[in-house]
Amino acid sequence: MLTKQVGPNSWRRNLAVLWFGTFMAGIGFSEVMPFLSLYVDSLGHFTHNELSLYSGLAFAASYFVTAIASPLWGKLADRTGRKLMLVRASAGMAIVFILMGLVTNVWQLIGLRLLQGVFSGYISNANALIATQVPKRRSGQALGTLVTGNVSGALLGPLLGGTLASFFSYRVTFFITGALFVGVFLVTTLMVHEDFKPVAKSKMLNTREVIGELANSKLVLGMFVTTMIIQAANNSIVPILALYVRQIMDNSPATTFYSGIVAAVPGIATLAAAPVLGRLGDRIGADRVLLVGFILAIIVYVPMAFVTNV
Repeated sequence: MLTKQVGPNSWRRNLAVLWFGTFMAGIGFSEVMPFLSLYVDSLGHFTHNELSLYSGLAFAASYFVTAIASPLWGKLADRTGRKLMLVRASAGMAIVFILMGLVTNVWQLIGLRLLQGVFSGYISNANALIATQVPKRRSGQALGTLVTGNVSGALLGPLLGGTLASFFSYRVTFFITGALFVGVFLVTTLMVHEDFKPVAKSKMLNTREVIGELANSKLVLGMFVTTMIIQAANNSIVPILALYVRQIMDNSPATTFYSGIVAAVPGIATLAAAPVLGRLGDRIGADRVLLVGFILAIIVYVPMAFVTNV
């Protein structure tokens, strides 16, 4: 595979380009979340239970396929390079989101959400590419900077998506999101450079061998399980969040806008709290911070079922 030679400081350019790419990807992924269930509702006449079920299927479909496809794309990236995976992901996402704005029934939407999972991997490959190019003494700073792109985009996305859907329509917002990914595809194709050397197939480790290389595999497994449970809990309310906001706002026309605000608020709070909790963890131990966090999350989640206004 022929690739353009990467100079000693070109990682800075790649970092800037991929920060923009991950920022736009963060916006694109989170932008449609506040109104996805409302979009499902516009695609047919459903009972309350059917709407909740179809909304859950539409939301979960892409994540289900991503969990299956990601390891396969990772292996392919080791043989073909990260840039090719970045181009694949951004181009695929652009096409899928534009097509989502054209669907005529809920099963087409669910099918495209499944296809969206196939084109996963932009953010993970951006991290991998930067990690292989940055000098070791700068790796923490560079990867930390890159993470802020995705986080910032994910925070802005729900608010932007709710606003766009309020001013235009659900379909137009999908088209706008698709256009964002076209932009990501163009800057990635034209401006990201990689001097890639394929990993020999004989040197690739399987999953069991990778786990065996870990210094503390039990800790990693424990964090994997708890993180999975946390993600399941946090995401369990996302498919019905807009429906819940619509219910407590008595079908107000402003439902989409306020759904975006409600979806964005936890992320904004996380961005503000994370540095403080990180410093606190350094002083008293991360395990104590996690334990207190679990308790507070339980205390906060339960009253959400009894709120009377947005």
